[in-house]
Amino acid sequence: MLKNSWDFFQNEVLGMKWLNRLIGSGLEAVGLDTGSRLGGSVQFFIYDTIKIMVLLGFLILMISYIQSYFPPERTRKILGRFKGIRANILAALLGTVTPFCSCSSIPLFIGFTGAGLPLGVTFSFLISSPMVDLGSLVLLMSIFGWRVAIVYVAVGLVIAVAGGTLIEKMHLEDQVEEFIRNGKAIDVVQEELTKKDRLEYAWQQVVSTAKKVAPYVLIGVGIGAVIHNWIPQDIIVKVLGTGNPFGVILATIAGIPMYADIFGCIPIAEALLAKGARLGVVLSFMMGVTTLSLPSMIMLRKAVKPKLLGIFIAICTIGIIIVGYFFNVFQYLLI
Repeated sequence: MLKNSWDFFQNEVLGMKWLNRLIGSGLEAVGLDTGSRLGGSVQFFIYDTIKIMVLLGFLILMISYIQSYFPPERTRKILGRFKGIRANILAALLGTVTPFCSCSSIPLFIGFTGAGLPLGVTFSFLISSPMVDLGSLVLLMSIFGWRVAIVYVAVGLVIAVAGGTLIEKMHLEDQVEEFIRNGKAIDVVQEELTKKDRLEYAWQQVVSTAKKVAPYVLIGVGIGAVIHNWIPQDIIVKVLGTGNPFGVILATIAGIPMYADIFGCIPIAEALLAKGARLGVVLSFMMGVTTLSLPSMIMLRKAVKPKLLGIFIAICTIGIIIVGYFFNVFQYLLI
């Protein structure tokens, strides 16, 4: 009974399979064959766009309400109370309730660093914020199941904590640009918000974030629809399947030039997995896009010097590749 209840929740509530059936029936009613490439692409595009935007709205509302309790100044004070690896762990966890892409996390990283927080702690935050968030947990559960989602979040946090700790041990404070190192923290009195204020703030975040990510969702769903219905399965399997031991590395590198958040990556990942790509390859691609996108690296270069930027990229890349191969093995254990 529990398994049936969970399957129903995953498929019909999170996965919204009922919506896919409804859209398929509607397209068939107007004469479009959903079994054809064109019909299948249209069904995939409409279904995934609606599903992701509905989940996106709900998740942002929930997460932004939680986030209203952790404005930057309060977060800085909380992190400042902890030392050592405990501070890295807390920073990685706080990254899960912050903005959804690396570019929006970098201003917070700059603020925390300028306020005097240890460099390793701020990098743990910077790594976890785009890579692991509550939204990714729910979306991954809707596509890959709860075991994959939980392990993904766990290993993402491990990368964030390990990466931040390593950077801290290397004593690279002089690799932060001078204008940030010489910045001073300003204590701002935080107004206590009412529940109504928090809901209004959360709704504003829903509208604002939806406007920002909608183009990337549409692009991601469009690419996913093409992969799902137009690219032969044997090509995907040959390049990203079991037969190519370098699939994880290729997927990680391929994700770097792109700029999207996890919501734009999900439809591409879903289509690749359906075509036979290995689980580790798909997740490596997602991590590469969300953590190492070229635009966010350009922004980060404004805050840190080339040596620290290169070390950050190397740590994240190696961590993502290791995680990718781990998930390839994990997939065998699931079968």
